[in-house]
Amino acid sequence: MPRTIPGASSSRYDALNSSPGRGMETRDIFFENEGIALAGWLARPAGEGPHPLVVLVHGLSGIVDMDLAEYAGRFVAAGFACLAYDHRNWGRSAGWPRGETDPWRQLADLREAISFARTLPGIDAERIGLWGTSYAGGLVLVAAALDRRVRCVVSQVPLVSGTRTFEAWVPAARRAAFRGKLDADRDARRRGEPPATTAAATTGSETAEWIARKDVMTRYRNELTLRTFDLLRTWEPASFVAAIAPTPLLMIVAANDATTPTAWQHEAFAAAGEPKRLVEIDCRHYDVYMDRIDEAAAAARGWFAVHL
Repeated sequence: MPRTIPGASSSRYDALNSSPGRGMETRDIFFENEGIALAGWLARPAGEGPHPLVVLVHGLSGIVDMDLAEYAGRFVAAGFACLAYDHRNWGRSAGWPRGETDPWRQLADLREAISFARTLPGIDAERIGLWGTSYAGGLVLVAAALDRRVRCVVSQVPLVSGTRTFEAWVPAARRAAFRGKLDADRDARRRGEPPATTAAATTGSETAEWIARKDVMTRYRNELTLRTFDLLRTWEPASFVAAIAPTPLLMIVAANDATTPTAWQHEAFAAAGEPKRLVEIDCRHYDVYMDRIDEAAAAARGWFAVHL
C-alpha cells in the first residue's frame, strides 16, 4: 500500500533560475508500487484546503531535481498542490537497473501516484490533474485515457510513437547492428552480466545543453540502458489519444521539435476528442525547460485554472 514514511523531511526548495519557485515549501514523500519505493516531494499552497493537486512527471532521463520545481512553483502560487516524483530506476527512487525506462511500469507507477495523492490530507481527491513532459508527455496521455480519476491533463512536447521515435533515433543503416546489440544484451543479462548502457546525452546535443544549464544540483546521471530502446518500441501513446475525451486535454508543442517531431504531435492532437486545446511555442524541444518556460508553464497553469 502507498504510504508516507514517518519522519519525512520538510524543506524549502529553491527552484534556481526561477523566482516563482524560490522558497517553495516541500515535504519529501515516498510511496510504493510493486515493492519499489518511489520518492519525490509534495508542495502545497497556503490554507488548509482541500486543494486540487497536479502530479508532475519528467521525461526519458529527467529527474525530479531538474525543472519540476520551476513549474510547481508557478502552479502552487495559483492555488494547486503539486506532487512530483522520480520514475523507478531514476533519481531519488529505487529500482534496478538504474537508468532503465520501462513505459508500462512507469504507467502503473503513475496510476499508483494518483491513488497515493487521493489519500493525502488536505487534498481534494476528485480534483487530480496530470502534467507530463517529453517521454512522460506520452505517459500522461495514456494514463488519462485509462484512468477516469484524472480530472484534466497537460501533455508537453510529448513522445507519441515509440516505434517511429526508435526509427528516427536509430538510422536505417545502423538498425540491424543496433538490434543485434539489444539481443546480445538480453543474453548477457541472462548470464548474470550487468546491463549494457549508453549515454543519454551526447556532446553537442540539445540534451547536453539542457543538462549543462539545468542540472544545478549535479544529480543528473548521464546513463541509459540499451534495453530502454527496446522497450521504447512497445510504446504508442498516440493509439490511446482518442479515448481521453471527455477528460480535458491541453497539448503544448514546440514548433521546432526535432526530438519528438512536431508533426507527429499534431497528428496525435487531431485524433483527440473535445475538450482540447493546442498551444504551439516557437522553440525547440528543450527550450520549454529553459528560455520558454514562462510561456509553457503559463499555458498549463491556465488550463488547470479552468478545468481543475
